[in-house]
Amino acid sequence: MKDETIYHIYAKDRCLYNCLKEEEFEVKWAELKAMVGLMKTDYTESDLAFVKCPADKIGGNGGSFDDNLEPSY
Repeated sequence: MKDETIYHIYAKDRCLYNCLKEEEFEVKWAELKAMVGLMKTDYTESDLAFVKCPADKIGGNGGSFDDNLEPSY
């Protein structure tokens, strides 16, 4: 099993999605960018950000990460 890079997506100071695999990230990132451009919201595209966590940097053993993060709902 290959270790995968994970992503966290933020809008301003709120984490919207955490621990996304690359495929999930690409879909969610595209959806969010389209939504803030089309819908009337408090957010703009410049408010969106993400953090890329390479597999070799997650946890100390290359395969685990802290999944005790607060949910974003």
